[in-house]
Amino acid sequence: MSPEQLQTDYARIEKAIRFLDRAHARPPALADVAEYVGLSEAHFQRLFTRWAGISPKRFLQHRTAEVVKRLEADPRNTLGR
Repeated sequence: MSPEQLQTDYARIEKAIRFLDRAHARPPALADVAEYVGLSEAHFQRLFTRWAGISPKRFLQHRTAEVVKRLEADPRNTLGR
């Protein structure tokens, strides 16, 4: 793989992660993220998993769990009390 392709792939995954981070309250569909970075769903799924080590779905699940843990740890939070 050429250095240019590696740089392009990295930029796409970085863009996708930023998109997913901003959308954690309402997770987007795989098709939406793939379209946002200019790839097909299948290609985006493979590329994201290769670069991030986990699928986009697992990434979102992990991010959501982090948000929940922060909310539960916040003494000002009244959810679930």
